[in-house]
Amino acid sequence: MGTLAICPGSFDPITNGHLDIITRASNIFDNVIVAVFNNQAKSPLFTVEERMRLLKEATKDLPNITIDSSDHLLMDYAKEKNASAVVRGLRAISDFEYEMQITSMNRKLNPEIETIFMMTNNQYSFLSSSMIKEAAKYNGDISGLVPEFVEQALKKKFNFL
Repeated sequence: MGTLAICPGSFDPITNGHLDIITRASNIFDNVIVAVFNNQAKSPLFTVEERMRLLKEATKDLPNITIDSSDHLLMDYAKEKNASAVVRGLRAISDFEYEMQITSMNRKLNPEIETIFMMTNNQYSFLSSSMIKEAAKYNGDISGLVPEFVEQALKKKFNFL
């Protein structure tokens, strides 16, 4: 069966920073589920189905990646999938405190599932989906920051196509 990791996120939309973490996780684990979770604190631009479609396109060349979604607690989902780890990306030191709190809570919920932190590639350390959406909203140049089909999807959302 091999090792299975969950790479959770809202992915609204997927960025090259996300893709960097997902690709690197796919090199470490036998199988990786990239799971779209709905963050109640955020108002998504893309539906869960649209985000899953963009993720499938972005990861189509990674054979050990599965795209899924969930409305459950991450630790319940990970247990249901029989995962051994959760992979989280860190962009900057500011992410660490937030991620540490989440990891502590997750460990309380299920101490059997490890959380693995990966530092994002320096060229993507400033990237966030929120920043991408803000730039795209004003037709800013986001090439090289997201896959080309994501750039097109954003232009369509904001009526620039």
